[in-house]
Amino acid sequence: MVRTTPSNLSPLEQDRKRNTKVDVVADKAVAQKPGVVTVTRTLSASDQKLLSDLLESEQDFIDSPAFYEDDAVTKIYDEPAGIPKPDTSWYHPVMDDLSGRTRTIKTAQQIILTGAQEKVLFHQFNYARYRIWKLQQEVWATTSRKPTPVQAAEILKWYRRSDEIRQQIANTNLALVLAMAKRTRMSEVDFADLVSEGNMALLRAVDKFDAGRGYKFSTYACRAILKAFSRQGMKLSKYRQRFPTDFDPKLERSNFLETKRSTFEKDAAEEVKRIVIQNRAELTDVERTVIEHRFGLESTDPERPMTLEQVGQIIGVTKERVRQIQNKAMEKIRLTLEANFLGNKEAKDAAAAAAAVNMPARSREEMIVSN
Repeated sequence: MVRTTPSNLSPLEQDRKRNTKVDVVADKAVAQKPGVVTVTRTLSASDQKLLSDLLESEQDFIDSPAFYEDDAVTKIYDEPAGIPKPDTSWYHPVMDDLSGRTRTIKTAQQIILTGAQEKVLFHQFNYARYRIWKLQQEVWATTSRKPTPVQAAEILKWYRRSDEIRQQIANTNLALVLAMAKRTRMSEVDFADLVSEGNMALLRAVDKFDAGRGYKFSTYACRAILKAFSRQGMKLSKYRQRFPTDFDPKLERSNFLETKRSTFEKDAAEEVKRIVIQNRAELTDVERTVIEHRFGLESTDPERPMTLEQVGQIIGVTKERVRQIQNKAMEKIRLTLEANFLGNKEAKDAAAAAAAVNMPARSREEMIVSN
């Protein structure tokens, strides 16, 4: 017999071993026989919770005549040759789907079990569940309906053995779920959700499969996975019919600010044009001529405004003087725009003061008297 060292234990088994406390009682009066040491195991909190869950409902299993034969444990667990365990390090379908890369399964990592090997695994799996069921009946037949320390240890031992075999069967068939998920075309179902649903269907198939009927497990699992995919698609379709306004971040437009800014700029440009044409900024004739020619307000082709030099030739001044007239006119337009279009009170007062400067003396006196 090969002795198991801590280094050979899986991380889960090492954690369980650390959480299990063992107290050795050496008192001969407590021991069953003189000189015999009794070992009392105190279950960890996680084991106590697991044991309580196992005793709440009756354990299900697929029965077989082999479970009632003499030396059933030896025939089921010791006699069969070693069955290779799968390597699942390649299985990261969701991460690969998000990154756009496709991970291939190496031939050395693929394990295809024969019908005989599958039958051995399922016999081992269901026999462990049968032993749990048998211990449950023994516990429930007592008045206290509570297991003894020996019964509790046995229940946990057989549960862990069944869970280990269940994981081995499922891991061996993980590639089946991934292959079927890639071949299934459901636009309304996310690929990650499809794979998750397929994995759950695979585990349920392991619990329900009867190896005694002579079928391959892959045949049974394929039908179970396809049914799970179909149920998931129907469920999501009904949900979207009931809630048709489901939020989708991919459809959310992010150019709201750009659209609002573009609309505001267009409205402001139209307002500036009205200010110049209606002369709301009290521009002089020279200033209006410069603005209209510089920005093409009176031209049929507004995309080709005149240069400073061209405008200077029209009004008979240098281009530098045209620049000065333009800046002064633009300042008046800005104050009027801020006062009337943007609602700036200070700009409104400044615009009124600027307009008063351009008024004749009599008009300025009348405005001062009226204020």
